[in-house]
Amino acid sequence: MTEEILVLGATGKTGRRVVHALEAANVAVRKASRATGFDWTDPTTWKPFLDGATAAYVIAPEDPAAATPFADLASTSGLSRLVLLSGRGLDQTPPDVFQGMHAAEQAVRSSDLPWTILRANNFTQNFSEQIWQPEIEAGRLSLPVDDTPEPFVDVADIAEVALLALTTPDHAHQTYDLTGPEGVTFAAAVAKIAKAKGTRIDLVKLTPAAYRETLLAQGLPEEVATELNGMFEAMRNGHLATPTDDIARLLGRPAKSFDAYVSETWR
Repeated sequence: MTEEILVLGATGKTGRRVVHALEAANVAVRKASRATGFDWTDPTTWKPFLDGATAAYVIAPEDPAAATPFADLASTSGLSRLVLLSGRGLDQTPPDVFQGMHAAEQAVRSSDLPWTILRANNFTQNFSEQIWQPEIEAGRLSLPVDDTPEPFVDVADIAEVALLALTTPDHAHQTYDLTGPEGVTFAAAVAKIAKAKGTRIDLVKLTPAAYRETLLAQGLPEEVATELNGMFEAMRNGHLATPTDDIARLLGRPAKSFDAYVSETWR
């Protein structure tokens, strides 16, 4: 049977790199995004993407109610495995925070299919793609952080691990914590980027309350503000601060460092 792997969020930060990794390995890819007709809010759009696929790379839906129906449909559609991108430290996060990820993990673990869960730290590319990029370019990044280090993970490393999990049977029922090789404080990260850009970037350390007000003023819903504040609280508490060796062990090489990301991205 010819492999054809479904990639959800195929235009996103990780999804497009998973697509590239699969295509580089000469694996046929089925790209799912709103642009190609996949809609998490419309279950009738799921089946055409699942039928005939041999495996799927899944990103948690915003609506937690969609997770189990999707996993059930994947199971009856003939897939051989599911690979889910999740968040590191989720087991230390209350169920009402990041509900979509909690629901997706539960649905995948309960599925009849072999599954692999990739729990990732914050991406290095958050500084340069969406998320924090506009503020970085404007010279002022405002976040509810302290001096706790964060082992930012490069999304290219996530994509390589996803390639292994999607194309080989060796990672069934495994959960991997994916991090960079060392912890970097936000102050150090911003300073490294500023030096590479040859410009000044100020890091403003907000209180959780001030961050919440900032997010609400930007038009984000209350539940998103609560989830993001929950993530930063976990980071300040050190739950995500210790690097793991999962990437090095799985890929046979060190995870990409933050310095390497800066030198490649901010020239």
